[in-house]
Amino acid sequence: MTTKQTSRPDKHDPGTVADNTWFVHGGNRCDDTTGAIRTPIVMANSYQLPEDPTTLDDSDYGGLVYTREHGANQLGLERKLAALDHGEAAAVFGTGMAALHAAFFTILNPGDHAIVSNVTYMRVWGLFDSLLPAKLGIVVDFVNITDLDAVRAAVRPNTRLIHTEVIANPDLRVSDIAALADIAHAAGATLTVDATFTPPPLFRPLDRGADLTLHSLTKYYSGHGDAMGGAVVGASASIEAIRTGALHHVGGAISPFNAWLIMRGTITLPLRIERHSANAQAIAEFLAADPRIAHVAYPGLPGDPHHARASAQLRGGAGGVVSFAIAGLHQDRVRFVNDLRVITSAVSLGHDETLVAYENYAEARASAFDAPFRDHGLIRLAVGLEAADDLIADLDAALTTVYGPAE
Repeated sequence: MTTKQTSRPDKHDPGTVADNTWFVHGGNRCDDTTGAIRTPIVMANSYQLPEDPTTLDDSDYGGLVYTREHGANQLGLERKLAALDHGEAAAVFGTGMAALHAAFFTILNPGDHAIVSNVTYMRVWGLFDSLLPAKLGIVVDFVNITDLDAVRAAVRPNTRLIHTEVIANPDLRVSDIAALADIAHAAGATLTVDATFTPPPLFRPLDRGADLTLHSLTKYYSGHGDAMGGAVVGASASIEAIRTGALHHVGGAISPFNAWLIMRGTITLPLRIERHSANAQAIAEFLAADPRIAHVAYPGLPGDPHHARASAQLRGGAGGVVSFAIAGLHQDRVRFVNDLRVITSAVSLGHDETLVAYENYAEARASAFDAPFRDHGLIRLAVGLEAADDLIADLDAALTTVYGPAE
């Protein structure tokens, strides 16, 4: 028995074609069996072993063995994502949180110290606020990540990790990735950057010195609200440690079908992110000029305190998320959200349709937010691909129902 060649090599190698061409062709392999020009969904959990299976080791991805560790669809997606983020390798997971946990699990050991942005995705905040300290004895300082002096002051001899988002979820503050990389590396620490809000071609953290880039593939990469996944991208040695540790032994693997769906979504990502950003810019400008709105956060606005930092780092827009606050009573804001007709009240982002989520901060981390968000709650608008005029009209109509017409 011999090991079967499962597919022909990619038609193109990264670096030999433009980014937009790699978005279309990267990671895809024609199928030897049928001649299909797209890699088919391989719904198998196990693959035929070579004649002498004892010759395999954990790093042998040429011969597929078991889908939890490496399957045909996962491998193609990993190859594509690594090149898109200018990394050497990638590992994909079942969710974004599985990818984040895998990176932290690999980097940190009991007693290590981590510096984490004090505004970050709520599940990451919870991971560092309770689970990692309680289970592994990790010591954590939550710091305003945009205050570089505060970050430097938080560094300890045992600091092993600095973690941030490019654009923070949900208040949209913007990190200086190159400066944070300098601080981390001077301390002998690893900089991990969640770039879910800013996928390629908007931004590539590895180009600015980050050690690992992480994505919730559920969001912009998938783009259709119908698949879940996560990814870690970086140097080959780092990704191999994450794969053979957290992925192989803890699990968290992505399904072949979700990997195939996300692979399909990546093809149109450059076009979609351009539309997301353009729509978000138009909506942010409308909200900023409306007297019924107490506060708008969007780094694409010239008056936003993070505009200069975003402009220096991002390419082709400021992303598809706008956060804002409306004065008045909590019940009024609930009514506003529920009166929207085109926009859907739901979590997540990066979908083809616009989603809105309202949160009234009462927990411990509320002190990290600016006063308008602490006082009035935060409405996060994940802008979709609809006509911007329709979205603006929907917002205006709901505002008028609750607060009356703009003066």
